Amino acid sequence: MTKKEKVKKILVELEKKFGEPKCALDFKTPFELLVAVILSAQCTDKRVNIVTEEMFKHVNTPEQFANMDLEEIENYIKSTGFFRNKAKT
Repeated sequence: MTKKEKVKKILVELEKKFGEPKCALDFKTPFELLVAVILSAQCTDKRVNIVTEEMFKHVNTPEQFANMDLEEIENYIKSTGFFRNKAKT
């Protein structure tokens, strides 16, 4: 059995056992997922979902974030910890 065949077999078995994985972070677009992942550092997924639920109502595209003041972003994400560094990202 080749390495490629072994990998395929393992992936089939993992899918049987665990099914389709679900991300604990809430998002609607790939960009929202990127933002949520950045915010999840040193923070719980539950807290990120609370923060992003409100924030994504007002701003959820790269252009919208680029047009925000750093202080405004910090205010949205303050409760995620390390918010000053995350806001700069």
